[in-house]
Amino acid sequence: MHGAQPLLRRKLRRRGAAEPGYLEAVDERFGRYAQPAHPGAVWIHAVSLGETRAAAILVQALRERDPGLRLLLTHGTATGRAEGSRLLREGDVQAWLPWDTPRAVQRFLAHFRPSAGVLMETEVWPNLAHACRRAGVPLALANARLSDKSLQQALRLQRLSRPAYGSLAAVWAQTDADAQRLATVGAQVSGVFGNLKFDARPDEELIARGRRWRERIDTPVVMFASSREGEEAAFFRVLAGWRDLEHAGWARRSSDKAMAALRWLVVPRHPQRFDEVAALAREAGLSVSRRSAWSDGEGPADADVWIGDSLGEMAQYYGLADVALLGGSFLPLGGQNLIEAAACGCPVVMGPHTFNFAEASERAEAAGAALRVQTLEDGVRQAALLAGDAPRRAQRAELAARFAQAHRGAAGRTADAILALVHDPRREPHA
Repeated sequence: MHGAQPLLRRKLRRRGAAEPGYLEAVDERFGRYAQPAHPGAVWIHAVSLGETRAAAILVQALRERDPGLRLLLTHGTATGRAEGSRLLREGDVQAWLPWDTPRAVQRFLAHFRPSAGVLMETEVWPNLAHACRRAGVPLALANARLSDKSLQQALRLQRLSRPAYGSLAAVWAQTDADAQRLATVGAQVSGVFGNLKFDARPDEELIARGRRWRERIDTPVVMFASSREGEEAAFFRVLAGWRDLEHAGWARRSSDKAMAALRWLVVPRHPQRFDEVAALAREAGLSVSRRSAWSDGEGPADADVWIGDSLGEMAQYYGLADVALLGGSFLPLGGQNLIEAAACGCPVVMGPHTFNFAEASERAEAAGAALRVQTLEDGVRQAALLAGDAPRRAQRAELAARFAQAHRGAAGRTADAILALVHDPRREPHA
């Protein structure tokens, strides 16, 4: 690691040019911590933004059960760390998890001395798992998932992955299918608790603000939620191509007419791409209005495309939208979380690639909370038709809300299991 430090620091400087958060506390990446530590905290690692939002649900359930809980929260990305700062209370500590080398993780554990560790969803590292086992720090994997693709990767590297998964003190899977895949790579699955994200309670004030904005608009709104690189450019081409047909008087199909009476909102998954996405829309000949220029009272300005360039306001955007296209599902990226959309009563149109949320996507489709299409162009048309059909849209919105409500409960089950692990008197350090 010492020899690689200049390369790793250079990598962080490059990332930091776009996201300054990567320039914060760089030495922590190598296991060197200047901040004071208070032994005995419950350590939760949430690598990025999605995992941190799931961790927030879990932290709330833990604090309800143990108001005096002290938290050590670690991350791997700047967006995760920024989101995680909202969870901190007096006595809590936030830090970067170091890169997975023996010395760095040993320094991390020696400095913070947590009572137990909880990795969110997928983040299992060989040296970290081994070091926790040796130090007697029980390490659990919560809200655990493993896709077929990740399973194959783990099996190819099973000399490393099998001991790492086998070192975990507990694994709480999202689904039975995840549990089976995790067991295949050597994990001892302790329970199937469901997906924490179903327990999220959308901010009612944000939803209400979005709906107030929607009431001022006389046309339906389709949102491209958590869009990913490559998807937006294709999306804008669809919109620009339709507009050219409409201007030429060639729009004849019902879906073409539905698209004529729509507003389009794009909320990129990664905030560092807000400027890029706005530029892509303009390059396609579309006018743009960005959330950062709107007042909370007035809402969106007139434009071909709205860009949701803010953090922490997804519930507001779902309140504004009538239908959501699911980002990450129209390219082989695995899809993004559709549960928040459902909880806000916003039906979803998703593409073919949802392997990161396979069971949730399948259940949503079966429940009528989501529609599946094979191409982005078809997705845009189906979203337009659904958004323009008020009775059908209202029915789908109700089904989405019911779907989200029916699968809650994972947060309480996981919090109880973590506290039992922390207070287990049989725990002994491993040799």
